[in-house]
Amino acid sequence: MPTSQQVIEALKVVQDPEIGINIVDLGLVYEVVVTDDGEAQITFTLTSVGCPAGAQIENEIREAAASVDGISSVSSEMTMTPPWGPDKMSELARSALGFF
Repeated sequence: MPTSQQVIEALKVVQDPEIGINIVDLGLVYEVVVTDDGEAQITFTLTSVGCPAGAQIENEIREAAASVDGISSVSSEMTMTPPWGPDKMSELARSALGFF
């Protein structure tokens, strides 16, 4: 049975094309749940409401999650609550972008 952590690791291949850092380190992935039947349910956000790369990022999220062995289907939900901010980034992402 696949785990949420396996899906999160797979999502690290998805980059925000405007920033060039993966969506996990950017803090855009809010929740990943893997059900008993192998469905990956992913809640994510974007850096801004009008992010022009939103559809691309969502498609890549679905593809990356589906690549995990044992995932039977993927559902994704974009939310703006709570709003994203630099405080959600990993130490690596903050360092790469000059946030200290």
